[in-house]
Amino acid sequence: MSVPRPSFVNGPYLEPLRFETVGESLDKAAERWGDRDALIVVHQRVRLTYTELHARVEALAAAFMGMGLMPGDRVAILSPNGTEWVLTQFATAMVGLVLVNVNPAYRAAELEYALTKVGCRALVTATRFKSSDYVSMIASIAPEAANCMPGQLEAQRVPMLRWLVNLGSERIAGFACFNCLRDAAASVTAEQLAQRRALVQPDDAVNVQFTSGTTGHPKAATLSHFNIVNNGYFVGRALRLSEKDRMCIPVPLYHCFGMVMGNLGCVTHGAAMIYPNDSYDARLTLHAVARERCTVLYGVPTMFIAQLELPEFDGFDLDCLRTGVMAGAPCPVELMKRVMNKMHLAEITVAYGMTETSPVSFQSSVDDSIERRVSTVGRVHPHLQAKIVDVQGRVVPRDAPGELCTRGYSVMRGYWDDPIQTDRAIDAAGWMHTGDLATLDEEGYCRITGRLKDIVIRGGEKLSPPEIEDFLYRHPKVLAVQVFGVPDSQYGEQLCAWIQLRQGKPASVEEIHDFCRGQIAHQKIPHYIRFVSEFPMTVTGKVQKFAMREQMVRELGLQVEKTD
Repeated sequence: MSVPRPSFVNGPYLEPLRFETVGESLDKAAERWGDRDALIVVHQRVRLTYTELHARVEALAAAFMGMGLMPGDRVAILSPNGTEWVLTQFATAMVGLVLVNVNPAYRAAELEYALTKVGCRALVTATRFKSSDYVSMIASIAPEAANCMPGQLEAQRVPMLRWLVNLGSERIAGFACFNCLRDAAASVTAEQLAQRRALVQPDDAVNVQFTSGTTGHPKAATLSHFNIVNNGYFVGRALRLSEKDRMCIPVPLYHCFGMVMGNLGCVTHGAAMIYPNDSYDARLTLHAVARERCTVLYGVPTMFIAQLELPEFDGFDLDCLRTGVMAGAPCPVELMKRVMNKMHLAEITVAYGMTETSPVSFQSSVDDSIERRVSTVGRVHPHLQAKIVDVQGRVVPRDAPGELCTRGYSVMRGYWDDPIQTDRAIDAAGWMHTGDLATLDEEGYCRITGRLKDIVIRGGEKLSPPEIEDFLYRHPKVLAVQVFGVPDSQYGEQLCAWIQLRQGKPASVEEIHDFCRGQIAHQKIPHYIRFVSEFPMTVTGKVQKFAMREQMVRELGLQVEKTD
């Protein structure tokens, strides 16, 4: 009797890991591709070669030293996408500082939590963005700033914070202006900068990112140079990036998608980083692709849908595109076909990961079939391991469902100052427990089948929302759909579907029910259906099903059972 093959895979070792810092990666890029485009920020009309980018980063790194910031100090950044964000990312890394990414959508309480949780010494911030007035927000947290000199803040609610730096040249009481930091850099010699840089090690912490939790405070995932340099490199290698590529990055910089998969993917391969706007705009993204002749495009499925649905879509010349990454949510097969055919992205890949793993663990190949790209998240990345386990933590056979766990260089150092949550996420053997349900097939392709917390249990039967979503996508009027569970007194839970319809294609609840009857099991047919214009989601494009559930509970007056 043959023993079933276990659900365990080990990424190929075709080339060694890069034991280098983020600053060293930029050094190498400047030496090797100095005269090639490095950073193009369309909305700011900025265009820098790798030589120019390197010089700007070194000057800012020296300024941070001149401000008295020491190795290991945390520097928060609160800003939409822009040149200053990229410069700050590389400059902090170059001199051993830890960049703390703050979501531009945060409000005062969330900002205060982020600054105090990791003990930030400095905050680099935009003055305002959309409906957010960051200066007023900071004044509510640290009113002492109005009566202090830059660098001398002593605020009761954020006791570690000393420096406030506002982007641009605007003079604000208590703030240093970003464009004036050259004065601080003047006091630092080239020799002092070199000595400081020599202290930075690849295993040092370089970045803190807050995970988007559904309950309680977000956790502060701490990543090292080694984590993100290698992950950016291997994402780029999967795309077959070279110095000839030009990557359009409309995703936010505060997330790994932008700063790791985007920036470090480009720097480690010599490609150009191209930012079309300070935040996502479908038209401006396609305008940047066409004008800058981008060969690579990043995004989440909703971004690609928005681009394809533009009335003027056919007017953009996109034949320059070749590859890219679609991540953050499952990709429906019809969307993948349209992206590959209408956007010329024949070699687009699908990636899977999480902030805590720097982020990518699995990625499809540019040669994979459409079926592989829409039904799986590809195969495990080089130098990483993955397994599927049951509720007892035992590895299951191939094609059997269970929780996906990953291990290797990409796993975070831990949650900042939170050993209990770290131990819950990473077990004694070094496995990161993702909380995602998945299967591994005989060829090593991984299928994500849902979240442990997203499984709907109706009358004792476990139902998978992604399976039902995939079916509903077949309806010709359905543009996007999200399925989740809501409380029910009889069955425990009932299925609810939020549906976005195609423009000019009205539908009724009965029409959707008729489409399902006889095609899927009756218990899989959504009990509640709502037609909506948009889904609540994070800035990175991840749909927040918990917010939909909460809204439906309120609308329907449902009783929610309290659990520990």
